[in-house]
Amino acid sequence: MKRLLIFLSLVLGLSGFAAAQDYNTGIGFRGGLINGLTVKHFLSKKGAVEGLLASRYKGLEITGLYEVHNPIPKADRLKWYYGAGAHLGFYNGDNTKWDDDEGNYTSLGLDLILGLEYSFSEVPINLGLDWKPEFNLLGYSKFIGDGVALSVRFIF
Repeated sequence: MKRLLIFLSLVLGLSGFAAAQDYNTGIGFRGGLINGLTVKHFLSKKGAVEGLLASRYKGLEITGLYEVHNPIPKADRLKWYYGAGAHLGFYNGDNTKWDDDEGNYTSLGLDLILGLEYSFSEVPINLGLDWKPEFNLLGYSKFIGDGVALSVRFIF
């Protein structure tokens, strides 16, 4: 009986510690002009990495970001975040907004991100609204600022 009480105390204590953090990992859908999948994982209390797999111009774009999350005072479970990273894209030139006679091509570039995120306490769901501009260095070498999206993630 004594061991059972110690075990239950330990489990309850650890579950209280886990509830103090919003989440460790979130997996979900990112929708906007660029749609795809999102996976976010916290490396520390404020630092997270996010991977995006998105469809754009009937092609594929892979993005990796490092983000810093900060709480908003007097707004429990609401955070703002910023970060940077890089992307690699494989596109069909026939479906891009610019004229390209070369067919398929690849782009490589840098990304920034700025957003708000809310994690529900009643259900394991997280909502994020962000702006992710891109700076293509290779391929279509331009600034692309239309990366506004809403992310819905299952968190655990």
